[in-house]
Amino acid sequence: MDMIVTPTGRLEGEIQALSSKNYTTRYLLVAALAEGTSTILHPAHSEDGEAMRRCIRDLGAIVEEDDEKIVITGFGRNPHPAKELNVGNAGAVLRFIMSIAALLPEVHFVNAYPQSLGKRPHDDLITALESMGVQIEHQQGRLPMTIRGGNPRGGKIQVSGNVSSQFLSSLLFLTPLLDEDSEIEVLHDLKSKVVVGQTLEVLAQAGIVIEASDDLMHYRIPGKQRYKAQTYSVQGDYPGSAAILAAASVTQSDVIVHRLLETSKQGERAVVDVLKAMEVPLTHENGIVHVKGNGKLVAGEFDGDEFTDGVLAMVAASVFAEGTSRFYNVENLRYKECDRITDYLAELRKAGARVEEKQDEIIVHGRPEGVEGGVEIDAHFDHRVIMALTIVGLRSKQPIRIKDAHHVAKSYPHYFDHLKALGAQVEWVS
Repeated sequence: MDMIVTPTGRLEGEIQALSSKNYTTRYLLVAALAEGTSTILHPAHSEDGEAMRRCIRDLGAIVEEDDEKIVITGFGRNPHPAKELNVGNAGAVLRFIMSIAALLPEVHFVNAYPQSLGKRPHDDLITALESMGVQIEHQQGRLPMTIRGGNPRGGKIQVSGNVSSQFLSSLLFLTPLLDEDSEIEVLHDLKSKVVVGQTLEVLAQAGIVIEASDDLMHYRIPGKQRYKAQTYSVQGDYPGSAAILAAASVTQSDVIVHRLLETSKQGERAVVDVLKAMEVPLTHENGIVHVKGNGKLVAGEFDGDEFTDGVLAMVAASVFAEGTSRFYNVENLRYKECDRITDYLAELRKAGARVEEKQDEIIVHGRPEGVEGGVEIDAHFDHRVIMALTIVGLRSKQPIRIKDAHHVAKSYPHYFDHLKALGAQVEWVS
């Protein structure tokens, strides 16, 4: 399904932020790794969450759910044999489950999205798992792959953080279950440190003890730990809400978004500060962000590694800012569902934006007068690109058509419903 986005002058109303995808997938996993029954309140409903539910079911967890909660009876340290797992297009789910699969004699991961997840590299995690005695057949670091484990060894483990923090998080889920104590050293750099903070927060809530250095580059993990069955409550999601807040910022607006905690450990919480720095009129109090947009924004320079999954939405907002904006330290965007620098900027140019790229930077020469639009855009099956391109369409002179926009469901199935509720002119077409 494609989406037609028609220029919209004003957005107005209140919505509840969707629940956090990152926290939901982590809570699903730690609940499965516990012996006993856990409850997850306010879970996110997304393709990533569905992929994680499918995998933990296949590994032996009992999953029961309704609109408000998910109840999970876990398999603990002993996942049931699963000959084949399908993670869909969910990179984080694949990487987290790869380590858990190492507890089994043999698991095959299929390549369901060869044009998206199938292109993403996982070499750094593969290398770490192989050092722990796990055998992995793979296609130059990519899917499909077969993992042969059964008895992974703890001890001294090294993993590169250059490409993604998800490799480290994956090992942090596994190592507490091993017989040996473990030490993990992160090599090179560590991308998206704030997301590692979310992993550590969830592990602590699940009763797992981990000593982390202040710079998050070294870890001590006692072995023979057990995950505790718990009740978890999922907070509102900043990465998805970033697109709503950006849409309100580039239009005349009076928009309120609830359930966005000021104390959240989500790095994308920084998008509120980014918009403030761009002189967007907004307040953030008591978990409520209130944007009274006037369509006027001022360019700025921002460290994108602080809010990785919010960068594309902020870039879209800066398309209409006065001056030149620079988003630096963003090379890891190249290794997502698509190359979120080259692929995304190509589509922005089609719509009339003035943008340029470096290996780890996005530079935007703002056009406060708006862009032309009137084009069909390829979102490369990427939910973040879909959301960000929608923002641009709201302030184009002519409508834009976003191909395969239904892939927004990967993280935010109700994105277009929420925008429509706020007055955006968006329409599905086949």
